[in-house]
Amino acid sequence: MKFSWTTLHVKDLEISLNFYQTFVGLKVNRRMKLNDQLELAFLGEGETELELIQDSGAPAGNVDGISIGFLVEGKLEPLMQELAAEGFIQQSEIISPNPVMRFFYVKDPDGFSVQFVEDNR
Repeated sequence: MKFSWTTLHVKDLEISLNFYQTFVGLKVNRRMKLNDQLELAFLGEGETELELIQDSGAPAGNVDGISIGFLVEGKLEPLMQELAAEGFIQQSEIISPNPVMRFFYVKDPDGFSVQFVEDNR
């Protein structure tokens, strides 16, 4: 069995696509408008994807306790500055649980916690 995708239900697909393409670097693999109220997009390369679903007929979900993590190429500070300049709320300072790893959290446009990780192994 392989892990295939993680689904996030978003309020505005365009805004969420911009966040995950610009700051995470994910590419859209496929996008489908199923009807007037339901549209989805799959992002990422490799086996595991991120699925974003905009459903205008569904109530907003609870995002507490959900986070997704991405490895950063390079240092965290430039990304932190870029996110702050675009108005994204930084949820944490840089945390370094060991000598080779550092990370921070930020909220995406829908309030999901996104962890950006610098791994210097």
